[in-house]
Amino acid sequence: MNDNPTFILAGNGPYENRGCEAIVRGTVKILRQYYDNPSFVCVSLFQNKEQFEKQCQEEYDSAIIHKQVNKRQSKYDTRWLFRLPLRKIYPRAYKNWMYKEMLPYIAQSKAVLSIGGDNYSLDYGIPKPFTHLDDVVLERNRPLIIWGASVGPFTKNPEYEKYIVDHLKLVTGIFARESVTLEYLRVNRIEGNVFKVTDPAFLMDASEPQSDKKIKIEQNSIGVNLSPLMARYVSGGDEERWTKTATNILIEIAKNIDEHIYLIPHVTVSHSNDYLFLKKVQSNMKEYREKTTLIPPIYNASETKWIISKMKLFAGSRTHSTIAALSSGVPTLSFAYSSKAKGINKDVFGHDFYCLDSKEVNPENVTKKIKTIIGQNSEIKATLKETIPNIQKEALLAGKFLHEITG
Repeated sequence: MNDNPTFILAGNGPYENRGCEAIVRGTVKILRQYYDNPSFVCVSLFQNKEQFEKQCQEEYDSAIIHKQVNKRQSKYDTRWLFRLPLRKIYPRAYKNWMYKEMLPYIAQSKAVLSIGGDNYSLDYGIPKPFTHLDDVVLERNRPLIIWGASVGPFTKNPEYEKYIVDHLKLVTGIFARESVTLEYLRVNRIEGNVFKVTDPAFLMDASEPQSDKKIKIEQNSIGVNLSPLMARYVSGGDEERWTKTATNILIEIAKNIDEHIYLIPHVTVSHSNDYLFLKKVQSNMKEYREKTTLIPPIYNASETKWIISKMKLFAGSRTHSTIAALSSGVPTLSFAYSSKAKGINKDVFGHDFYCLDSKEVNPENVTKKIKTIIGQNSEIKATLKETIPNIQKEALLAGKFLHEITG
């Protein structure tokens, strides 16, 4: 084992996205298996100073420190407007400005891991902040690993795809978390630096909430995570229509299923808040509202995983909410708005039958799938008991591959 190495975990979002926290917790667990007493610098994208300071204060792992990526805080941010010309006139200076909080740590770092899950895709627009990150690190001759990620597809933007394919060939390693990504990379002849792993969040431990956050979960309940992000894929961005559809989905489930329903938020950032969305949906359920309990947004990723682990069945739109369920052995329906959900399901089950494409998300289809999964509950649990340990071993392989790269 190498003594006391430092790793930079960069490009992630705030812990208010429990998936982002789950990636960090799983990654730290992996690296502690292969390196002696490592420390971690998390360089993440925050929406504001308050969010950053809150995360620093609430961090419970003393080996982790947090730093910010420089970016526009609001449309009135004068610092951003002042630096805007840098992007075209002095692109190198602009990239270094974005990651200036990270620069002092690069030279002494063992490696820089670009974390975040699906940053290298078109799901959230052109991924310039992350290719900038790669450039900053590679320019300084440090290993740059795209860590536990889904990559692509970029076929909707052929011009950008030409650039990103060449770019991806330059990074030190792409640790791909599912088979759909592997196939996309293979088709684009990106293979020499590709390693098959699984998402590090499969290794995050669940922890029971304590003290004033204690919660009692009814046995044989159903957990549901629906996100405002799904409006983009289900209703063409019409949030009002998606809210109505989501309400009708939950009413239909409540009508047809005897079990109590827990509404479980997984992302509570201001611009995409599952809790506020689910609260609105619950308020629209009228006489069926009593069959639901809305989980408050006070639980961290490990605690949320514990809550999910108590469910008889889970249906989720946020990828890492479904990973929390699957890794806990809970039969799971994934609402798939991108290739990553299908890829993860294929790796776990060998098929994507327990995925529902966003175009098929409606009250009848969701309820039908849930009833089917309830009917196959024992069989699915047995499958998960067999496959999840192997998935977790593959997640740990990331540490082995990294150790071989870094020496």
